[in-house]
Amino acid sequence: MRILLWYWGRRGGGAQYTLGLAQALAGRPGVELSLSVSAQGEFRDRFRNLSVPTDIVDTYRDLSGFATGLLRLPALTRQLIGRARQADVVVSGMTHVWAPLVAPALARSGAAFVQVVHDATPHPGDFGLAWNWRLGRELGAARAAVALSDQVAVALAARAPALPLIRMPLPALLPAAPAAPPAAAGPGALRLLFFGRLRAYKGLDLLRDAFRLLHQSHPGASLRVVGEGDPEACAPGLAGLPGVRLERRWVAEAEIPTLLAEADAVVLPYREASQSGVAPQALAMGVPVVATPVGGLTEQVRPGAGGVLAAAVTAPALAEALAGLMDPARLAALRQEAARAGAAAPDWDAAATALLAGLGRVLR
Repeated sequence: MRILLWYWGRRGGGAQYTLGLAQALAGRPGVELSLSVSAQGEFRDRFRNLSVPTDIVDTYRDLSGFATGLLRLPALTRQLIGRARQADVVVSGMTHVWAPLVAPALARSGAAFVQVVHDATPHPGDFGLAWNWRLGRELGAARAAVALSDQVAVALAARAPALPLIRMPLPALLPAAPAAPPAAAGPGALRLLFFGRLRAYKGLDLLRDAFRLLHQSHPGASLRVVGEGDPEACAPGLAGLPGVRLERRWVAEAEIPTLLAEADAVVLPYREASQSGVAPQALAMGVPVVATPVGGLTEQVRPGAGGVLAAAVTAPALAEALAGLMDPARLAALRQEAARAGAAAPDWDAAATALLAGLGRVLR
């Protein structure tokens, strides 16, 4: 099977996902892989080092570059179509700002286009009209769509009932072995981590209120919040709480394993979720995950497998779930569960196998 893997985004989960998939496909027997990726992407050199045919496409670095880049988009689209004619299928690893403009042209050229859909509905706070226009353009051009959770698969089936779906597991985006437990922080201490882009739907306000309740009865608990965004817009007053350490910054890939390994548990207090890339990464390192019972998180964060689900999407329920980790024996048991679950979870090879099987069905 000749696969053109396409992603012109620059960084973050989409770039990590596309790189992991490219690495898994590059050495597969029976697969001829080619790539089209951004020259401004953080993994450009790592894509190039895969030693497969690769187009390094000049996209943009900032808003002004995006505007001038639009002038080059027709030529870049023709270049992508030319590469697609040498492939059996074009797989888009994740949407990006130019994807809804390019995908219909791929379909008109006769290319079999398959979109990996990370989110099938807009998150609360997203501009719904633009979001739905973008997804509609991509699904309308697609021969099939790839869902990374059952929650997304159900939403896609409702939106596009005739569109074939490929269900692919989401592995840990980065290679990781279980980490040694962090050095003890003292009696009654618990080091919690929230990591990722700071967006309203991720429930930072819920975490703020839950941690306030937790800290009142367990003053040794601490919360580290690391990510890019505006925490004050998401959770006013969070930074002023005792025990909270806030770091507004982008985290490079190389730092992520260390960041996770320094935590006793990762917290996902989301109000809505398709799935989380943080959850499988934490479990792969043997770090327990505490989450609210929403969307695809209920598939990823499972009791008995290193996961703790709050009883409800409320601050008291989340505080109660977190308080259970204050027991050292309970936390140690959760770490063991997480390590076993991470070792048994689908890896990139299993994910690539699922994708190839689905593509085989679609392209018959």
